[in-house]
This record gives sequence, structure tokens and C-alpha cells, in this order.
Amino acid sequence: MSNLVSSVRVRYEPLRSVGFAGISAVYAGVGLPFENPVRILKVTNLTSANILVSLNGIDDHDIVAANGFFLYDYASNKANAAGLLEQPQGDRIYVKAENTLPISGNLYVTVVYASQV
Repeated sequence: MSNLVSSVRVRYEPLRSVGFAGISAVYAGVGLPFENPVRILKVTNLTSANILVSLNGIDDHDIVAANGFFLYDYASNKANAAGLLEQPQGDRIYVKAENTLPISGNLYVTVVYASQV
């Protein structure tokens, strides 16, 4: 039985998405900035093109292949001295086409955070 007084709960922010027509050769934000520190971040690319991902709208930070995804579980490894690793509240995901523009599909951003009961 869990101790509800000190429980930490998994919470999800609303799903963010952008359609293929909103993806171009320049970075565009996907939804609003993160409302909470992110423990798990998933980017699912269901478009027909490889997509570059940025956290500042300028630099390429990662790529997600057409019909692929990536998952960052920041909080999976905890160091007692440093605590949990989290993507900061207020950051945002930006995307652009790698080489060719997508002609179909959507890209989705899933954000998981933790909250006290």
C-alpha cells in the first residue's frame, strides 16, 4: 500500500502536435512551452520525412526518422548528489525538415512530469 501523504504522481501535459504542412526548412515551435519540468519526453514523427529537433529554435539537437520516435527518460537514473535530471519548465520543442519536406502525417510531442498529490 502506498503512502498517499508523500506520493509523487505521474502527470501528462496536453499532447502537442504539428501537421506536415506546418513543417518547413526553418524551425517552428510545436505547441506551447513546457508548463512543468519534464521527466519523460517523447517525440513521435508520423510524417513522411526525417525531422530535425531543437530545444532553442536555432541549433539541431536530435533527429527523428520518418515514421519513428525518440524517447528521453530524463529521470530514469538518479544521482543522490545531483537529484533527478529534468528538462526545464519553459523550454519548447522546435522542428524542421531535414532535407525534403513532408507530404503527409503529423508530429507529436508527449510530456510527462511528476507532481505531489
